[in-house]
Amino acid sequence: MFDRPRTRLDLVPRRVRVHAVAELTGSMRRTTFRDVAGADPAASSSLAALQAPGPEDHVKVFLPDPATGQLHAPTIAPDGGLQRPTGVVSISRDYTVRATRTVDGVAELDIDWVLHGDEGPASAWAARAAEGDELVLAGPRGSVGAPEGVDRLTLAVDETGLPAAARWVQAVGPDVPVTAIVEIGDDVDEAFVEDELGRATVEILYRTDGPGQLEDAVRSLGGVEEGELVVALGEAGDLVPVRRYLRRELGLPPAQLSISGYWRRGTVNLDHHLPLDPSDPD
Repeated sequence: MFDRPRTRLDLVPRRVRVHAVAELTGSMRRTTFRDVAGADPAASSSLAALQAPGPEDHVKVFLPDPATGQLHAPTIAPDGGLQRPTGVVSISRDYTVRATRTVDGVAELDIDWVLHGDEGPASAWAARAAEGDELVLAGPRGSVGAPEGVDRLTLAVDETGLPAAARWVQAVGPDVPVTAIVEIGDDVDEAFVEDELGRATVEILYRTDGPGQLEDAVRSLGGVEEGELVVALGEAGDLVPVRRYLRRELGLPPAQLSISGYWRRGTVNLDHHLPLDPSDPD
């Protein structure tokens, strides 16, 4: 069965600035980051030193205090973890690294944001982000790569899982058939989703058509082949029945699945490292 390579990485806070902002579609934006002015491009804290080879690798994004606009950077604690400054507001969220590259010798990193008004600090910041604004990115702390030998890839995601899904399409190679089921809001353009997922065969679901669509769509595929990898990323509540179908009814082993709840309705700052389904935590 599939063996995903795992790499431990140094947990390094990196202060970065917005280099460019792109409107992707409706409620989605992309910010391109570069090192802050005066940073040493050869230092371990530079973007050039950041590694995120795995399709789901993510960074912890530290945001300014919404009340003061001050950005309070974490440091590395003696145990190697992140130490947040005391006595101040320290807000962070986890985001997938959409892409990294070097342009004319300068390292860049892209993060895609799903906007939902000012309900959350990340959405509020991203909606107003402009060139020169600064953030701190910490991590990735580790990388989990794509396995070799995948005969087929099936993706079941919403907008929040789209950056990782796009990276999965690239990671498995050009000869692997890919089926993608994507649930979106009405303000997300189907053409954008299809462009992001490239050669994948894409089925679009609209969230306004009601709950349970993701599970029904996965069931409608008619089972999972032995060499098939299933990746499901998005709202945790929607993914629980998908996982139960794959694990309990089809009996798929954990190694054939990559399922993660990136957010949960009614929950602030969901810890996606916790078991998606506490009744069956693997």
